[in-house]
Amino acid sequence: MLIGAGIALVVISFFVFGVDNTPAEWGKFWRIRPLIVTPLAGAMGGAFYAFMDYQSSRGFNRTLAILLSIVVYFVGLWLGTVLGLAGTMWD
Repeated sequence: MLIGAGIALVVISFFVFGVDNTPAEWGKFWRIRPLIVTPLAGAMGGAFYAFMDYQSSRGFNRTLAILLSIVVYFVGLWLGTVLGLAGTMWD
C-alpha cells in the first residue's frame, strides 16, 4: 500500500507543484485535496495488489493476478487524479 501511495504522490506532485499562476477562485489551499485523495487511491490500488498476490499464492493464476492488479491500479490512479483535481485543474 505504501508503494502504491508513494507512486501516486509522485504522479500528482508533477501536476500540483507545476502550476505557477493559480486563479483566485481555486482558493488558498487548493493543493491539499489532490495531495490527499490521489495517494489514497494509490494505496487502495496497492491493497488490491497485495490481496491478489495473496490469492495467487492460494492457487489463482499468478500472471492473471498481476495483470489485473496493474489494470486496477492504473484505473484507480486515474480516478483518484480526476477526483483530486476536480474543480481546479480538471475542469
